[in-house]
Amino acid sequence: MSTCKLVRRPENWKAAAPDPLPNSLTFASQSTLTKLPVPALHDTLSRLKDTLKPIAWSDAEYNAIDKMIDLFAANEGPVLHSRLLKRAEDTQHWLENWWDDGGYLGYRDSVVVNVSYYYGFDRPPAHLGQTPVAKAAGIARAAMIFRQRLKQGLIKPEATKEGPICMDTYRWMFDCCRVPGPEGLDWSVSYAKAGDFGESGHIIVLRKNRVWKVEMTHNKRILSTQEVEQQIQHIYDNTLQDYPGVGVLTASNRDIWAKDYNELASSPVNSSILKAIQSSAFIISLDSSAPTTPVHHSRALWHGDVIDGVPTGLRNRWVDKPCQFVVFDNACAGFMGEHSVMDGTPTARMCDDVLDMLYDPAFEHGTAAVSLTPAALDWEISPAISKAISVADAAARDLTESQELNFHLTSYGKAAIKEFGVSPDSWAQMIIQLAYKRLIGNENRIGATYEAATTRKFYKGRTEAIRVVTNESDAWVRSMDDKNVNAVQRKKLFDQATKKHVSLAKTAGQGQGVDRHLFGLKKLLREGEATPALFTDPVYIRSSYWCLSTSAIFSKHFPVYGWGEVVPDGFGVAYMTGYDGDFFTPNFSYFLS
Repeated sequence: MSTCKLVRRPENWKAAAPDPLPNSLTFASQSTLTKLPVPALHDTLSRLKDTLKPIAWSDAEYNAIDKMIDLFAANEGPVLHSRLLKRAEDTQHWLENWWDDGGYLGYRDSVVVNVSYYYGFDRPPAHLGQTPVAKAAGIARAAMIFRQRLKQGLIKPEATKEGPICMDTYRWMFDCCRVPGPEGLDWSVSYAKAGDFGESGHIIVLRKNRVWKVEMTHNKRILSTQEVEQQIQHIYDNTLQDYPGVGVLTASNRDIWAKDYNELASSPVNSSILKAIQSSAFIISLDSSAPTTPVHHSRALWHGDVIDGVPTGLRNRWVDKPCQFVVFDNACAGFMGEHSVMDGTPTARMCDDVLDMLYDPAFEHGTAAVSLTPAALDWEISPAISKAISVADAAARDLTESQELNFHLTSYGKAAIKEFGVSPDSWAQMIIQLAYKRLIGNENRIGATYEAATTRKFYKGRTEAIRVVTNESDAWVRSMDDKNVNAVQRKKLFDQATKKHVSLAKTAGQGQGVDRHLFGLKKLLREGEATPALFTDPVYIRSSYWCLSTSAIFSKHFPVYGWGEVVPDGFGVAYMTGYDGDFFTPNFSYFLS
């Protein structure tokens, strides 16, 4: 058996990424962070009742689940809650392992569209080379410098007005990779080593589906931009035809990919290539596309082009890597992220730092001293793998062509919004609610709206759900199309809706949301115990069926960014509210199956 053919997931797989330097600048505050709290059961159930009011289709339906919640509070709820409190007492983070698997690693559909996300980069300033070779080399060197500074603990830690936030997931940014699990659960492998301060390492570059290993250091120094350019140019010059599109296998259903992975790894040659990919600092995909519009830029990053029925973009990716930069033939560029062990905020910050560094006229490009040749790593393609690629091609094409995407840029921004005394994020969320209602008309709501709230103020915190849909938001939405409601009344309803949203967002950020707590309670049902009726009620299920999956980040470098829907008949809505001049919605997008 080859070393990469991992039959089952290691029990302590997450220990593979070494602990961060405890006394370094980057990680100095980790020991001061408090544990993720377990909300009081009464508070969670009270909040749940409130969120279900606009989700229920009738008074009778709501009254039924209201009574069901009371029965849960009097019977199974306290028992499950006491188990959860004990788990929280006995562990560093009561949610971490459950969320890794329940939120991501147990997900079996393709991660492309459904899980992965993308950032499109702005154009570099004129003093930098404007070719794809120069763009790829500059990104590679700057990202390696960021990686080195991270390993040395020199990256300034993130913080909010309230204080420091957790930096733990940065351990999974470089030198690692997701692996498909044949038993229904994936995991990540890490090749990062304790005591490694970024003085060694390679990257993988993909061109026309061919895998190239590019060394990025020499004698414990990061290569200069010119030294990297020489290697990238060699790749362009020596990859003139398409190679077998093995990368598309990573875009398959995870169970299918697990089977194909084991077949692929059964060859010692392929096993060594898999190890080179997984252990690489990151990947750069040199994509043959040349996007010129925001929509094409988005789609080319999100899932790549489909040409004559062939998913050319996904053939030239390895979507299991947490960090994959994409450089197109017209020097347009961006980033594709794997979401399972790291959310978007750390990679957004990394990309910002990399581009800030690279765009600075004072950026140290280094001095060329050696001439290195990248190594071509060519797969052994068995008949079984050839057939698997054909099947994966068809699935990727169907998935890609089932999606729609749109882009909207408003003429106003956060400064104008704040003049009305409104949170820009709440403003955006109300617009999304109004747009959705106008789209579906008077039909009953089939699901709810998810907005991500960060819980990184807690040790190993990730996210909580903000349940955006409220009676207040519905009242305002109805008023906007009611001719009998005047502007003053609409503004009053809008203020009530946005204030409620701000309150919900703050509550979620404090680890006092509804969804993670109830998720934990369900996980503590023991074998033989009946599932509480609450968890199978249609209103309850509807309340966490995320028809609208929404979130926001901010970057001055991302003219586009986004992700897809998380349910088959849903929408992925990415927006950006940090601009003073423009209220920027790179993907005020809809993604329809």
